[in-house]
Amino acid sequence: MDSFLALLSSINSFVWGPFLLIPLLLLTGLYLTIRLRGLQFRVLGHAFWLAFVKRSEKGNVPGDVSHYQALATALAATVGVGNIAGVATAIGIGGPGALFWMWMTGLLGMATKYSEALLGVKYRVTDAKGEQSGGPMYYLTNGVGGWFGKSLGIAFAIFGVLASFGIGNMVQSNTAAHQLYDTWGVSPVVSGLCLALVTAVVIIGGIKSIGRFAAAVVPLMIVLYIACIIAVLVVFADRLPGAIALIFTDAFSGSAAAGGFLGSSVILAVQMGVARGIFSNESGLGTGAIAAAAAKTDKPVRQAMVSMTQTFLDTLVVVTFTALAIIVTGAWMQEGLKGAPMTAWALEQGMGGGWGLYTVAISVMVYAFTTILGWSYYGERCMERLMGRVAVMPYRLVFSVMVFVGAVTSLEVVWTFSDIANGLMALPNLIGLLLLSGIVVKETRDYMSRKNWKSEE
Repeated sequence: MDSFLALLSSINSFVWGPFLLIPLLLLTGLYLTIRLRGLQFRVLGHAFWLAFVKRSEKGNVPGDVSHYQALATALAATVGVGNIAGVATAIGIGGPGALFWMWMTGLLGMATKYSEALLGVKYRVTDAKGEQSGGPMYYLTNGVGGWFGKSLGIAFAIFGVLASFGIGNMVQSNTAAHQLYDTWGVSPVVSGLCLALVTAVVIIGGIKSIGRFAAAVVPLMIVLYIACIIAVLVVFADRLPGAIALIFTDAFSGSAAAGGFLGSSVILAVQMGVARGIFSNESGLGTGAIAAAAAKTDKPVRQAMVSMTQTFLDTLVVVTFTALAIIVTGAWMQEGLKGAPMTAWALEQGMGGGWGLYTVAISVMVYAFTTILGWSYYGERCMERLMGRVAVMPYRLVFSVMVFVGAVTSLEVVWTFSDIANGLMALPNLIGLLLLSGIVVKETRDYMSRKNWKSEE
């Protein structure tokens, strides 16, 4: 087992290292940003209006859920443990400068997320039950086309199913169960069983059930979590300017926390910032396109604009607040602290009375659960692509059972394997985005060439 884990770790280091996914993710985001002329900055306000004010399309348009519910489903899957434990891990290893590279990943990733969502809606199909099914497994097969496109689409679907059971399921339930045990002594058997049962109740109803639940819970969980972080930042307000300055200086000069020689610490800041940023917002993985494809719309550009706000909210808002709390309190310099306990320690410095620990425990539990729900939909759509609609219900049942298994099992190998599966999902998707970038640009220009496109219903 030790040898197998060492092999997986070596593969993971290469996949998420400085010579494969990190430059490919950043350069793809930069390329799409240039081709779309910085669209994520130009129309961000309108995108938020579509998502949170208009919320849905009028008339009889194809789709299963509203713009807002599709966004909430994507947010449910991405605003998770990565926003609490992943941020702490990135800063603990890469120093405060890692946050700068998370920002870069998020800003460029908005163009990537926009492109994924546009293609997800454009190339979606109707399954045997009349529901919309889309994402990289379809736009690679039908957009890129030929044996190459079909191979990429099938590869994405296979890795998508594997990742859904790993990073989208067992890793989440394991993290939540252990957090509940460490905080209140709740047995992982009890918490795992409860989590599995509630998961089954929600996901057996499909995307409409998941969308309704996410639409109600996700905004509340984000607002309450950020409110707690703001309380900490108010207490340490005098340190905030210095913390912000440290983020920018350490991004290029390295940090003592990273150790080693100067160059190595800068590389660690970049590597941890990009890897944990992608782990958090999933831009480039293609998963957001699966949720976008379920939206009720006949205009791919509209849902694409809505979908890119997910990356902004995840990385530029939730991740940033967590990171600032860790930096201003000095939690990142405390020996022995890593992951969620580092974030809990930071919140405790500002809130006291055990409230920091309780806030993180509850947040981890809720974030993990909503991530499980979002990824269950991603996995079932990938399964539907591979085996047809007949495989969806069995997948949902097995997925629910694996939530319990994850809660009561040691997951060191699963963590590493999940990272690899995530990376292997990203590779075919990024290739497809580059090959189909011309279609993204054309669709965008055609839509925005109309004089009153912002006021169209």
